[in-house]
Amino acid sequence: MPIFTTRRLIQTVVVVFLLLGAIYFLFPKLIGLSDALGKLDEADPVWIAIAIGFNVVAYATYIALFKAVVGGDALRLSWKETYEINMAGVAGTLLFSAGGAGGIAVTYWALRKAGMSRRDVARRMVAFVSLHYAFYPIALIVFGILLRTGVLNGKSSVELTIVPAGVAGLLLILGVLITLIPPDAERRLAKYAHGERSRHWLETAGKVPATLGEGFRFAVGLFAHPRRGGLAVIGAAGFWAASIGVLWASFHAFGVHVPLAVVVQGFFLGMVANLFPLAPAGVGAVDAGMIGAFVLFGIPEETVFPAVLIFRLVAFWMPIPPGIFAFFQLRHTVHRWEEEGLPIDRGGGPLTPVEVEAAIAFEGRESYYKK
Repeated sequence: MPIFTTRRLIQTVVVVFLLLGAIYFLFPKLIGLSDALGKLDEADPVWIAIAIGFNVVAYATYIALFKAVVGGDALRLSWKETYEINMAGVAGTLLFSAGGAGGIAVTYWALRKAGMSRRDVARRMVAFVSLHYAFYPIALIVFGILLRTGVLNGKSSVELTIVPAGVAGLLLILGVLITLIPPDAERRLAKYAHGERSRHWLETAGKVPATLGEGFRFAVGLFAHPRRGGLAVIGAAGFWAASIGVLWASFHAFGVHVPLAVVVQGFFLGMVANLFPLAPAGVGAVDAGMIGAFVLFGIPEETVFPAVLIFRLVAFWMPIPPGIFAFFQLRHTVHRWEEEGLPIDRGGGPLTPVEVEAAIAFEGRESYYKK
């Protein structure tokens, strides 16, 4: 799988350094903040160490979320195998980011090699991604409202609070609507076919919404039943909490106290730029978005630039070397699977008990989920 080619890595590195130079060296000079990066020497190493610790926790919880949703009884992956798949996916996301497409491609490849069917991989990846990002709009809504109403300290302008909360609310509504997609969408669409070729095309097209519905129902079921899906919920919430902790510690490294609600809101507003497809790891886009968000919140520019740079170095660039190493470890692991047996053959069925319970709770028909 040619994800990490030498040519692509070189191109990525060149683009990354050009964008970093533009954001952190050229732009500050253009706006009269030529000494902004000089503050890097003032960073407290204790707080930087705390930021690194938060980042370790973030990726540990991310791996736990993956194991809870994708592994378990359905696919008996060891923690080492889970680590390799996730860290290789993280490197794919950071180096070749387009809303996480690089990491999804690596993960899909690994799960198929582990013996999962295409449909099951797609269903579980949808559940994993949707549960992982569920806390994103929830945080924007909660902290946006609390900031706007003055319950929490911080700037409360409408464009930084209510507008993001409104957009996040629409996304949650969309997610709820996706859970209502019928599981037999292929069959329902096939009724409108005129001819065998048309029927085949409609059945194929119907697999997409049906799979989305199945994945979202599973994710919502885990979210609503923390007793059974606790590891997944803790993993999803823990990743974002620890990632925000990295940013919080980065500000403290320069002796700046930013209200927690502002840190959370600025973090998520800046991370929206990660969807920009042309910048690896959102370099340039996320940096500029996060810097702009905190400047609008009234944080001094000369502090925002170095703090965001520390955050990006810790949260995004430090995991890349172990991620690339994990990718090559994963290739050896896949080769071992092919020789010694696939994880899918280690026991268990295609659905975990957690998945069955979650599915029954939101579908109400156990028979559909039995294979």
